[in-house]
Amino acid sequence: MLTKRIIACLDMDGGRVVKGVRFKNLRDAGDPAECATAHARNGADEIVLLDITATSGNRRTLLDAVFRTARSLFAPFTVGGGIRQLEDAAAVFDAGADKIAINSAAVRDPALIGRIAGRFGSQAVVVAIDARKVDGGFEVFVAGGRVATGRNAIQWAREAAACGAGEILLTSMDRDGTQSGFDCQLVRTVAEAVSIPVIASGGAGSARDFVEVFREGRADAALAASIFHFGIENIAELKRELHDAGIPVRWPC
Repeated sequence: MLTKRIIACLDMDGGRVVKGVRFKNLRDAGDPAECATAHARNGADEIVLLDITATSGNRRTLLDAVFRTARSLFAPFTVGGGIRQLEDAAAVFDAGADKIAINSAAVRDPALIGRIAGRFGSQAVVVAIDARKVDGGFEVFVAGGRVATGRNAIQWAREAAACGAGEILLTSMDRDGTQSGFDCQLVRTVAEAVSIPVIASGGAGSARDFVEVFREGRADAALAASIFHFGIENIAELKRELHDAGIPVRWPC
């Protein structure tokens, strides 16, 4: 049985790690390189760095922060935010990323997924989907959650997979930063709709939330930010609890 991955997420704004609730009210959480190194040392299987204002600010990813963070890491490292074309992705890979995450640009031009996958491999392309409940369904939002697209999240996940995505990073905007638990219904619906791994994001508050999203949500990985940054949950201890609950994780961490 494949092990489930625990991923630490660093949302970056202006070169600093920040965290908010439902994509708002951001507060400082530290230096990205220092945070990434600490999380990896504590047992995170992967690190994701998202430059959350690059798209809305119409700029590219802050490559200096990517380089500094990558230089300090031995864990797999994914970077997203401000990647609009193949050349942007190449620059992020050159700065040290193992994978790139694309969101707004992929919605605008789904063929971009295939172009990046064709050059770097599908395993290096993560399509991030920010979804919110709207009229009984789940709608895709872009530009850091600021712009509604009218697109159904499950249908978009299928299309992204068909275009060459290697993974889906699925964030529930309704649960983001609330520590009220993952949206297992959303995660399971997408996981059953695609044949590629799905990373659950948004709402992690306790070890029990991770158990539920792996069992009920059928997630392949689970991502969290606040509970790791602010010491609410220790990654090493979380893995011990998952192991005790029968969830396969990389062990020992």
